[in-house]
Amino acid sequence: MGPVSAEVEIDVPRPRIFAALSDLALRPAFAGHLLADFHLTRIESAGVGAGARFRFAVRPRSVWMDTTIVELEEPHRVREHGRGGRANRTASTTVWELTEGPGSLTTVRVSYWTEPPNALGSALELLSGGSIGYERRWREALHRLRDLLEAGELGEGRVAVAGGNRHLTGVA
Repeated sequence: MGPVSAEVEIDVPRPRIFAALSDLALRPAFAGHLLADFHLTRIESAGVGAGARFRFAVRPRSVWMDTTIVELEEPHRVREHGRGGRANRTASTTVWELTEGPGSLTTVRVSYWTEPPNALGSALELLSGGSIGYERRWREALHRLRDLLEAGELGEGRVAVAGGNRHLTGVA
């Protein structure tokens, strides 16, 4: 399926948006309507190699997916690869592109596509709303990202690592 894409202008400097997009622990704060049961796959949630596993909640079904940041071109591009669906056979790619505008205005564009292994996988994606449904959901995520960044509230929705480093908190 895809690629599908969505775009929004955010009145925040590009490096700040880039930092937010390259930290997977912040993802549920603005894409929570798409992601359920979200958890990180390593303690370091930002940068190349950071990964997460989650249920991609697209009605009428919800499939397990994972994503890993595979490329960062600071401050204008974040590329993720993942797998999901039945037996993790469906490959997915997500690309975030940031373009500077006048002043602190930044255009954020997300592109997402999957490569189902067979015709059944393609048919199941069509049942989930196809490209139009995915595009609408990504557009909503970008609007939430804009609202949180412009209000300075994005860090409040940060996901913690289960059983994280106890030595940082002073708990023995």
